[in-house]
Amino acid sequence: MALATRTDRRPSMTRTLWDSSLGKKTVMAVSGLIMLLYLVVHMIGNLKIFFGSGEFNHYAHWLRTMGEPFLHYEWALWIVRVVLVAAVVLHAVSAYQLSRRDIRARPAKYVHRKPRATYATRTMRWGGIILALFVVWHILDLTTGTVHSGGFQSGHPYQNVIDTFSTWYGNTIYIVAMLALGLHVQHGFWSAAQTLGAGNATRDRVLKTIANALAAVLTLGFISVPVAVMTGVVS
Repeated sequence: MALATRTDRRPSMTRTLWDSSLGKKTVMAVSGLIMLLYLVVHMIGNLKIFFGSGEFNHYAHWLRTMGEPFLHYEWALWIVRVVLVAAVVLHAVSAYQLSRRDIRARPAKYVHRKPRATYATRTMRWGGIILALFVVWHILDLTTGTVHSGGFQSGHPYQNVIDTFSTWYGNTIYIVAMLALGLHVQHGFWSAAQTLGAGNATRDRVLKTIANALAAVLTLGFISVPVAVMTGVVS
């Protein structure tokens, strides 16, 4: 009689971490901070539009040549894109799975909403959906030109931005998305700090101030571009 062989394997540490709620929250926190860093850099780059078409177009060209001659043309940009896409996917999947796990844990809704829950906290889920849809539209508008309002001109980002924000719907989509971004950053930065163990009784006020400041700066910085086009400051 042959002895039965044991084929069960213990799950890897990575799998165990991913399956845990703490692991998913950690992935959300780290991926969120990566996206936050990108947003700060992206906003600073966007503000170059106030220095004229030459400065803005030169910046857009530099994004494709950064890293040369060590890296080939656009390699660094594609590395950034791959890292960013990975962060977005991990962030979204973690958020969805945590949400489903939370629903299964308490299928009946709370009778009373938590009194201390902020508006940003209650709208994180919808804010994430709005931002995901916006990213798709933004890429199709200013990267591929698929849904661009005017005649999309490859290599002329300044004019493409002017075209987009010369339409009421382009401004509406962008401003609504940036308001959602501000709320998302405000609560997301705070949550990430708590998940990664940065928060405590003495640092709570500082972290909340940083979260509010980041949300305000990013929102105002991004929105300033369409407002400048609408008012003729940038044309």
